[in-house]
Amino acid sequence: MSLALRHSGVAGNAYANGKLHKSVPWLLLVGSWVALILVFALLNAGGAVKDFNVVAALFLGTVLFDVLIVVVSRIVEGGRKAVDRLITSLVITAFVIAVLPLVSLLWTVVVDGLARFDVEFFSYSMRGVISEGGGAVHALIGTLEITLFAALISVPIGLLTSIYLVEYGKGALAKGITFFVDVMTGIPSIVAGLFAYSLFALFLGPGARFGLVGSVALSVLMIPIVVRSTEEVLKIVPMELREASYALGVPKYLTILKVVLPTSLAGITTGVMLSIARVIGETAPLLVTAGFTASMNYDLFKNPMMTLPVFAYTQYSQQGANPVPFVDRAWTAALLLILIVMLLNLLARFITRLFAPKLSR
Repeated sequence: MSLALRHSGVAGNAYANGKLHKSVPWLLLVGSWVALILVFALLNAGGAVKDFNVVAALFLGTVLFDVLIVVVSRIVEGGRKAVDRLITSLVITAFVIAVLPLVSLLWTVVVDGLARFDVEFFSYSMRGVISEGGGAVHALIGTLEITLFAALISVPIGLLTSIYLVEYGKGALAKGITFFVDVMTGIPSIVAGLFAYSLFALFLGPGARFGLVGSVALSVLMIPIVVRSTEEVLKIVPMELREASYALGVPKYLTILKVVLPTSLAGITTGVMLSIARVIGETAPLLVTAGFTASMNYDLFKNPMMTLPVFAYTQYSQQGANPVPFVDRAWTAALLLILIVMLLNLLARFITRLFAPKLSR
């Protein structure tokens, strides 16, 4: 009898065995989202809601999913499994709530930033433009030059500091360096800008604003990130690799260069890319140190230099009689910054896969 039931269609049905199919929760989640989106669309068409709010629809749809999955699970699977489904659905709800602000931000920036995402925006500066037209090529070039020079300052200092802390550092000096690196990690960005401005003002006098000062300010923010990320990567290099190198008579400095650094190259590169992505959108220190200009400037060592964060800020804060073109340029600059940061993160992941140690199976 049991064998006959096992091969029958009823026994093959997951619901008859008191268990939901694994696709049911996902179908309920997607269906809840679609249902709430349709409700908001109907309310928007009827005039009850002014703007179609995708974020609110997704949030309320997730809440509806929490209710539906518990009800369906209690009917089919029983009370204990329904409680388990409830906890799982609450975890999914927490994830959705955490992601929704990011989705809302990206959606807003993309929708509003596409208005000026054209050839003119990437080929013209703001020189002589008082209303419509113009572009941000001068800000794009300034951002790339200042950030690249900041990386050239920060990466050697951060890398050498982390090598000292992991391979050589002992005692009070290493503890002091670690303490100050931790303190530098949490300093406000405006403090880094004021430090760089004050440093150059001591030698060049007040009003020294050019690209190099901005690079120094960004390097103050980048160095602790490079140090901490590189230090953690160097620590996970197996000690056996170092000991094998020492056993062959290889000096310590050569072991670091030929064994430790190549093994951790992927992690070091990822940390550097993430530190660049962290500082490329800073506005306050660059507004103080690099200043702003409407003209193209390729020289890091003289005259103010525009950057994308400062460009977006000035366009939004200094609107003309017709604010629409100014706001459009600000949104497009924000969209361009997000795309640059996204490309840097993708590049970091690609380099991690490319240079990661190949483990034998």
